Amino acid sequence: MNQDEYRRIASRLNAVQDIARVAAETGIDEELAFIIYTQRITRDATSRFYVVKNQIQKIASQYDHGTRLVELAARACFPPVLLAYILFLYKGMPRKDFWKDVRCPQGIRDARLRKEINDAIEVDIIYSPRGEEIQRERGHLGERRLFDWLDRRGIRYMTEKDLKKLKGQYTKTPDVLFMQPLVIDGKKVSWIESKANFGDTVEIRRNLRKQLIPYVKLFGHGIVVYWFGYVSDVEPPEGITLVDGKFFKESAAHRTVHEHKHERSHHAATGRPAGHPKPPEAKNDQGEYFGE
Repeated sequence: MNQDEYRRIASRLNAVQDIARVAAETGIDEELAFIIYTQRITRDATSRFYVVKNQIQKIASQYDHGTRLVELAARACFPPVLLAYILFLYKGMPRKDFWKDVRCPQGIRDARLRKEINDAIEVDIIYSPRGEEIQRERGHLGERRLFDWLDRRGIRYMTEKDLKKLKGQYTKTPDVLFMQPLVIDGKKVSWIESKANFGDTVEIRRNLRKQLIPYVKLFGHGIVVYWFGYVSDVEPPEGITLVDGKFFKESAAHRTVHEHKHERSHHAATGRPAGHPKPPEAKNDQGEYFGE
C-alpha cells in the first residue's frame, strides 16, 4: 500500500472493535490492522499529551465527583492507562507507585482505585502490561526469525546484545552486525535492523533519524526489515535498503547471499563465534571509523 492508502485505513481504526472489521473490509491481515491502530493511537496520544495534561484539574474534579476513569478517557479520546498516569500523578501519587499498581493492581488497598486501575488495564490494549507484552513478544519473534534465517546459512554475526558488551565502543547498535560484510542480491551490506511493525513515512523517517542513518555512518550499507511491510512510495537514502518479511521466506529462490570476497568460516551453533571478535569496522587512532 502507499501512504494515502495507509492513512485511509488508519482513519477507520478508531477503537479496538474496529480492527477485525477493517481488516476484513480492506483485505489486510488482522495483525497488521492492529499494528496500524497502535501506531495511530500512540502518535495521537503523544501529540495530545500536554493538551490533556492542561485539562487535568477539570478531569480530576469530575473523577472526584464519581465519574469513572474509562469514561473520562473516552470523553478525552485518550488511552485510559495514560490518562490514569496523568491524573494520579496530579493527585500526588509517585510515578514509581503508579506503575507498580498498574503491574500489580490486586495489591491496591483502596477499593475504588483498584477497580479504576483494573478497568483501565482491561480497556487499554496499548499502554497496559498486556499491550506492552504483545509489542515486546512481536519484536522478539521478528529477531528470532532473522537469527534463524542467518544461522541456517552459516552466517557469522554479532547481535545488539553482543555489541553492548563491548563497553561503549559503539554509540548505536543494530540488531545484527555481520562479522564479515555480505553480498545479498548483489549489494554489500554490513548490518540488519529488525522492525516488527509497519513502515509508513512517519515511522521510517523517525527510524532514519534515530537509528538507520547513524548505522550507515558507523558501519556502511545495511538492511532494515519491516516484517509487516512498508509504504510503496518511499525512497530511502543511499546506504539503506528496505525489505519486508517476504524477503526472508525460504521460497525466495532468487535470494543470493555470500560473504564479501567469497570468504566463509565455520561459526558456533548460535550463529556467532565464541568471545567477542572485532566487528567489521572499528576506530583508528584519530577516532575515525574504518573498514576492512
